[in-house]
Amino acid sequence: MENVTSTTVPVRKTERTSLRQSLDLLWRDKFAVAAVLFLIIVVLAALLGPYLFGQQSNRINLLTRNAAPSFAHGWAFVLGADALGRPILLRLFVGAQNTIILAVSAVILSMIVGTALGFVAGYRNDWLGNVILRVADVLMSFPSLLLALIVLYVLTPGIANVILVLAITRVPIYLRTARAEVLEVRERTFVTAADIMGASTWRLVWRHIRPAVMPTLVTIATLEIAFVMLAESSLSFLGLGIQAPQFTWGAMVAQGQSYLGTAWWVAFWPGVAITLTAMSLNLLANWVRLVSDPVQRWRLEAKEPSHD
Repeated sequence: MENVTSTTVPVRKTERTSLRQSLDLLWRDKFAVAAVLFLIIVVLAALLGPYLFGQQSNRINLLTRNAAPSFAHGWAFVLGADALGRPILLRLFVGAQNTIILAVSAVILSMIVGTALGFVAGYRNDWLGNVILRVADVLMSFPSLLLALIVLYVLTPGIANVILVLAITRVPIYLRTARAEVLEVRERTFVTAADIMGASTWRLVWRHIRPAVMPTLVTIATLEIAFVMLAESSLSFLGLGIQAPQFTWGAMVAQGQSYLGTAWWVAFWPGVAITLTAMSLNLLANWVRLVSDPVQRWRLEAKEPSHD
């Protein structure tokens, strides 16, 4: 028991110290702090919105059709109402769930598939790796949005198909990045030393190569969430995204395009939500890149904390 206690306590202290250092570095980047706070609000809206405002957001009231932003009809209409009299603010809260689920699911799926294929292509670097690269080249030869349009035109538009299509179009990004990183990391001294010591292929990849590659892929994934959100908005604008009664922020923008001249707020506010979320993800990705890269980390460490 003494040995277990003596080894557990330092590990916990190290984890707490590392967490405190990360929070301190985050606090020194005010733009990253603002981005994290906004993303927390978006996540809370996605988790709680459908349960708190699900029925109210879909309640049709033609008396408030395209009502302008005001408190005349209650706080829920502070951002105005859409063509069916539904409050835009509540629909933003409810629509956040489908928007986040779709974007995060597509990114996670494409990251898992692309990373796995990239590790195989990078570590083996043989005929199988060449076949994987050629498949990636074929996918990248088509513009991602055009490929999504072609597939969704054949399939029935729906949240599952949209996630699948957007994930497929983003797989080559992770595949080629993971392959390039693996080709570079596997030549490093610590990997060669582990190979000489008799480490298995699985151990080399999982314990030695993976930790050096994942920070780059996580940074790309953070940026890709913003891209997938914008891609889904484009598909919804063209009528191939999420179908009613389900909706996302992109679908709200598409529904408001017909009223830009008379009720601009119908499309404006969901567009602002998409823009701010994408901007926050970009700022957070930039912070993650700086923190995970020892060469760039000094930029944050050199900044003085605000309380000093």
